[in-house]
Amino acid sequence: MNVGRHGRVPTLVLGAGLNGLGVARSLSAAGVPVYLADTDISRPEMRTRHACKLRLSALYGEPLIRELTSLAETRFSGRRPVLLLTQEQTVRTLAAAQEVLRPGYRFLLPSSSVIETLMHKQGFNRLAAETGLRVPRTVHVRGEADVEAALLLSRTLIVKPALHALEYERYFRKAYRIESTDEARALLGRILAVLPDVVVQEWIPGNDADIRFCLQHLSRDGHATASFVGRKIRSWPPNVGGTASCTGAPEAEELSAVTERFFARVGMRGLAGMEYKRHAVSGEFIAIEPTVGRTDYQEEVSTLNGVNLPYAYYCSVLDADFRSCGRAGAPMIWRDRQADRQSSVHPEQTVLGWPEGHGAVRDALWRGGDPSPWLATQWRRAMRKGGSICHRIFPGLQVL
Repeated sequence: MNVGRHGRVPTLVLGAGLNGLGVARSLSAAGVPVYLADTDISRPEMRTRHACKLRLSALYGEPLIRELTSLAETRFSGRRPVLLLTQEQTVRTLAAAQEVLRPGYRFLLPSSSVIETLMHKQGFNRLAAETGLRVPRTVHVRGEADVEAALLLSRTLIVKPALHALEYERYFRKAYRIESTDEARALLGRILAVLPDVVVQEWIPGNDADIRFCLQHLSRDGHATASFVGRKIRSWPPNVGGTASCTGAPEAEELSAVTERFFARVGMRGLAGMEYKRHAVSGEFIAIEPTVGRTDYQEEVSTLNGVNLPYAYYCSVLDADFRSCGRAGAPMIWRDRQADRQSSVHPEQTVLGWPEGHGAVRDALWRGGDPSPWLATQWRRAMRKGGSICHRIFPGLQVL
């Protein structure tokens, strides 16, 4: 079998950002040669020494399939790299084109129908009901006729798209927490004009510190070969945004079995994760939403705590054994420094005074042995700030 450098099969990671950077570092730490691909190779994360950068014209749709097919016949001829995905649109594209790509690549995904059902909020809720997984009460809103029913769920509501869609993301935030029925009605009207596929959920009492998540890799027979349970510390924006900082949650290890059981029953295979929220009154863990077919934004927190999930996936695809080393002592903290700083000063933020006593912190961008992504980010910020100052002083100045 022909392999990559170091005599090992290489991995092609599709999508950079902090997610892709963490994946590249995780795989490189296990001795796996990594190609990190994105449409913008000038991104700071592409400067990592842990991967060879590769420019793509697209990360989803037919252009991606054509480009991957071409790469399989040229740069990766005879090597069949392991494909690892970091973005939802990429997952949907590849899930629908598995037979086309298998001759040139190795990967583990369930059928496209399983992916589409789990990614859609209504489909996920149906599977949750069939398997007994507790989820928030939800109303699927496709038009004005559904709005009033949604407003009856609870006083505080969460509004978000039923399926991640580019037309939604151009105009709206990831999710909204709404306290007023008038505000909710107005927001839904604006969203429905762009995307007639929205869900409204009841708000689960609690804050970001009540969020737990379980990241897993499931083998071809549905067994979790690796599993990690963590908890959020902060999100940005608070309560409805992405992870700003997180750590391990050994006290909630029971979520590992709950998550594995659900994914195995619905036919999920490969990388997956589930986010839960602990009800502030009842203490019950309620499943909020799954991540399927790709790594989670904060996936590297598992590697920092001794469970290298990207490498577990790599081993499984190659039918090789994976052994988790675990980690003794206080859990390690993963932090997106900029997002965490923004969140820490927000008036709704209730998690204060850390990381003292909570464990060592590893910055998502800065690493002493891999400083270039951080340095490139600082340079970009300095240039933007300098350009802004110049435009304020010299409004008519054209910067070349």
